[in-house]
Amino acid sequence: MRLRVLCAVVLLLVGLPSPASASSGFWTLTELAAQRGQIADKVAAAKFGTPSPIDDPVREQQILDSVAAKAPGLGLDAASVVRFFRDQIEANKVVQRGLYARWTTHPGSRPPGRPDLATEVRPVIDRLNAGLLTELAATRDARARPSCDARLAVTARLVDARRGLDRLHSVALGESVRSACSHR
Repeated sequence: MRLRVLCAVVLLLVGLPSPASASSGFWTLTELAAQRGQIADKVAAAKFGTPSPIDDPVREQQILDSVAAKAPGLGLDAASVVRFFRDQIEANKVVQRGLYARWTTHPGSRPPGRPDLATEVRPVIDRLNAGLLTELAATRDARARPSCDARLAVTARLVDARRGLDRLHSVALGESVRSACSHR
């Protein structure tokens, strides 16, 4: 509750809209990034205790090639889209490494099942990636404004609070949206 009040005060002081009236694109973009960070739990559960490493350069390059190919059709710069999605991938790996450490230290905390990456997890990631691309296009003008960093930081904190993210997922969310602003 205090965080919500603090965020509302910050929004009023810097003249930004409240979450209800904020750019739905920033909210949606950040919400999708948070969901993508949380899907890392299933990726980690699928890989933990198997020979599959956290880093999957082939899959990562497939994602980056795919978004780069789609970017121009959405009016987006391919290089900045690749940078944004590289941040998504790295944030996902931050969560996976954190969970591996947690599960190694506390084996009883590991989830009981092992989801199938190909049929259960990757389709969700692909759907989230498509949504993120759409939101990058929808927020192109807002992301080019000098106020982007502040608006995105506030939105990330609000999404974090709304989802009740733990520290690991909160850090990952911050990392996942750090290159969204294009005014630099």
